[in-house]
Amino acid sequence: MGALPVFRWRLAPDGYATRRQLRARGLRPGGQDVAAQLQRPRRRRPPLVAYLYRVDLAKPVRPMTDAKRAALAKANRARRTCPACRRDAGYVIPAALGTCVPCAYPEPSQALRSA
Repeated sequence: MGALPVFRWRLAPDGYATRRQLRARGLRPGGQDVAAQLQRPRRRRPPLVAYLYRVDLAKPVRPMTDAKRAALAKANRARRTCPACRRDAGYVIPAALGTCVPCAYPEPSQALRSA
């Protein structure tokens, strides 16, 4: 097994792409191994590394099926549902709070405010 070719940041030759770049083109790595890597040097820290795949070996992205679409919608709905009040918050519940904002920070009652 040989070492991977290493390119400097932004200096990779044509024909190589990261996963995100492949996805933007409607492609996926398709089981191929990493073909090369990019390295971005940083001061006093290890370099940032990005893995590159060959574009000519990439395969088209699989189309979304109805079952996958339904499962994704169900998962996103679960992320928006508050476990305390069981309502759809309309946004993804922050993991730090664990509940929707009104449940996490309830308004003080009007009686306490007027006293």
